[in-house]
Amino acid sequence: MKIEELIRQNNIKITNARVEILTLLKNADRPLCYEDFREVISMDKATFYRNISKFSEKEMLNSFESNDKKRYFELKKSSHGHFVCLKCNKVECLYNIKFEIDGYSIENIIINGICKECQNS
Repeated sequence: MKIEELIRQNNIKITNARVEILTLLKNADRPLCYEDFREVISMDKATFYRNISKFSEKEMLNSFESNDKKRYFELKKSSHGHFVCLKCNKVECLYNIKFEIDGYSIENIIINGICKECQNS
């Protein structure tokens, strides 16, 4: 689905900032924090968070705070977990692990540990 179509479906006005944010999230292979966006696009923090707030309000995003005290964002797709390295703070999506608890709907779970790279260094 095209980004403009996604924005229209959620009854949000299309702006360059919104297209840029959602394009980065769509193309990312992991959740992104504000610093990840700042490296790629020129946008002040207030504009970024105002748009993130709008997307969250429309339930377009998943977000969580990591052990590095940064908030990470991703487009809502299928339910999955995340692995956060306690040494390097790397965040990875875990799609091949299923989490089920009778009577509950789980959208996200975070597993903390040491990644392969940090274990080998």
